[in-house]
Amino acid sequence: MEINSKIYVAGHRGMVGSALVRALEAAGYANIVTRSSAELDLREQAAVRVFFEEERPEYVFLAAAKVGGIVANNTFRADFLYDNLLMEANVIHSSYKAGVKKLLFLGSSCIYPKLAPQPLKEEYLLTGPLEPTNEPYAIAKIAGVKLCEAFRDQFGCDFVSVMPTNLYGYNDNYHPEHSHVLPALIRRFHEAKERGAETVTIWGTGSPRREFLFADDLAEACLFLMQTYSGRELVNIGTGEDISIKALAELVKDVVGYEGELAFDTARPDGTPRKLMDVSKLHGLGWRHKTELREGIALAYADFRQQYPAPAFP
Repeated sequence: MEINSKIYVAGHRGMVGSALVRALEAAGYANIVTRSSAELDLREQAAVRVFFEEERPEYVFLAAAKVGGIVANNTFRADFLYDNLLMEANVIHSSYKAGVKKLLFLGSSCIYPKLAPQPLKEEYLLTGPLEPTNEPYAIAKIAGVKLCEAFRDQFGCDFVSVMPTNLYGYNDNYHPEHSHVLPALIRRFHEAKERGAETVTIWGTGSPRREFLFADDLAEACLFLMQTYSGRELVNIGTGEDISIKALAELVKDVVGYEGELAFDTARPDGTPRKLMDVSKLHGLGWRHKTELREGIALAYADFRQQYPAPAFP
């Protein structure tokens, strides 16, 4: 990308999209195009086509998606599959038609089989059954990867796919039921601290292991790959380090300053036993994460406090 290149960030109001805009602006890119979902519904093919015909972006970061945690994924299965399929198909196809120089599609680590060997290598895609609770979302993201590959194969488009690990950071979703595990823990411990609650209940057994990447680190990785990588194969983006949910809860508890006890609701689903990304390909290309987990949680908690200066519960 040249410093004056016209860059479209799809999903700029979300955690990932807003991090991408911050990273682009910090690097000196000023010709950034954005549209809110109210201004442009990416599910509407005609509207997306008109947008690309009028704006003619040279580079596209496709970060727009309908996202959520285990409960949201398992409850709104049709929405997660339908909405994400439409957004991806419309943006990728219109990027091809408008002559976009390069597109970077952001997938998710949930595209890998539930019981795939660990750590997760890029070549494990489509080698086994998916985790049932988020299968619709995973299938939609797999379709996005395959669309990028197909447009590259058939039309020579420089469309690349990256697979981020579990993300957290500024502008995260702290909904009590529809958020991901780390922001959900931040909210629960914060509310428990404010209430003076003696116990915080964690869903599941606490044994699953997860990897977490600060969203601003992901954004920097995406800029790096947009500039340096043009391969057909997807690229994992993560830290290469994981932690048990129990240990994560203890860490969040410490950062928030909650002094009560932990309990585990084993009737709740654990999800995939372990999800650790193999990031040797990314490291080989020359990029590594900067923000360690404790530091990132402290930054995210400070952002949460700014978003919710009053008590976060009714």
